[in-house]
Amino acid sequence: MRVGSYSRFLFFALVLLALSAASYAQVGIGISVNFAPPALPVYEQPPCPAEGYIWTPGYWAWDADDADYYWVPGTWVLAPEVGYLWTPAWWGWSGGVYLFHAGWWGPHVGFYGGISYGYGYFGNGYEGGRWDGGHFFYNRSVNNINVTNIHNVYNTTVVNNTTVNRVSYNGGSGGINARPTSEDQRAESERHLPPAPVQRQQEQGARSNPQQRASVNQGRPAVAATEKPGDFRSGVPAREAGAPYHPPAERRGAQAGRPENRGQAAGRPETAARPGNEARPENPGRQENNVPRPPAAHASELQPHQPANVENTGNAKRDQKYQQQQAKLAQRQNQEHQKLQQRQEHEHQRVAQNNANAARTQQLEQKHQQQTAQLEQKHTQQQQHLQQRQQPARPKGR
Repeated sequence: MRVGSYSRFLFFALVLLALSAASYAQVGIGISVNFAPPALPVYEQPPCPAEGYIWTPGYWAWDADDADYYWVPGTWVLAPEVGYLWTPAWWGWSGGVYLFHAGWWGPHVGFYGGISYGYGYFGNGYEGGRWDGGHFFYNRSVNNINVTNIHNVYNTTVVNNTTVNRVSYNGGSGGINARPTSEDQRAESERHLPPAPVQRQQEQGARSNPQQRASVNQGRPAVAATEKPGDFRSGVPAREAGAPYHPPAERRGAQAGRPENRGQAAGRPETAARPGNEARPENPGRQENNVPRPPAAHASELQPHQPANVENTGNAKRDQKYQQQQAKLAQRQNQEHQKLQQRQEHEHQRVAQNNANAARTQQLEQKHQQQTAQLEQKHTQQQQHLQQRQQPARPKGR
């Protein structure tokens, strides 16, 4: 009896892990587009918020529903493990289409198309910092570092021998002409980790913001970079577009990956998808997924709260007051999300720096899951209480 219960539990746990690995949307599925992404916008890097954060440059992603590129802002992210570095996402021309290759974490920086993202990522490797003795040291010559708060710094002038441009893709017409080196290939064979939950949150936030779409901003996004993931309200706008943006009249793309070939679920770079799988006009929507999502394990996985719809009670003054209360509640709850997320990120960083064992790490994960569930339960109760207050008072005697 116990063996059967354990088997069912193990199967359920594996299903949840599979859902989690596949949940970071498009980065786990092959994506091909029939026209090139816009040039990289020109923007200033926000200051590093604290030690341990590593810069992850912004990039153009693809939304198949809107048949449009959108800009995912660059941001500072806590490394998932001590010694790990970020290999940025990139687009590459292959088989008549532009293919998206997802970014990943690993002991060494791998190939990212030769794209010069700046701030240490100049097309090959990373010049923005290095790990030393379990601590990350920042190269001030290419990063925005406040030495009052961060003391692990050095100054090394980076000589960039490549042609300076804002091209955002490899190969094809006008693309970067670069191929993986032997070091890139060795880095690819190492153990990798997929984008962190906060990076998925950054991508989702950009996707839901119309101002980030290339068709709207013409290559100059309203938010080009953020100090921390998800902080769009205080984001840094692009100073200018990297080049004039002229998309074709008919924009087409496709999610061409197959379930049995999701290389990114293991944290590996996206493999080339087969051409000829462009999305058909008669089926532009996403496929519905009826599998319920597992509960959020961290605050970074929570969806932002939105003010609830206000029903017309016939009392305009009362309805307006309720709408204002809903907006304030959503704002306060999202701030609590952000505070818990930051606290959990710092705890993850401390555990990684102390090389904690598996038992300690598991205890921390359980603690975070409990904190996240309690916060959402609290928010649900707050919303229910506010809704009850909005209900019209019943006449006495009924």
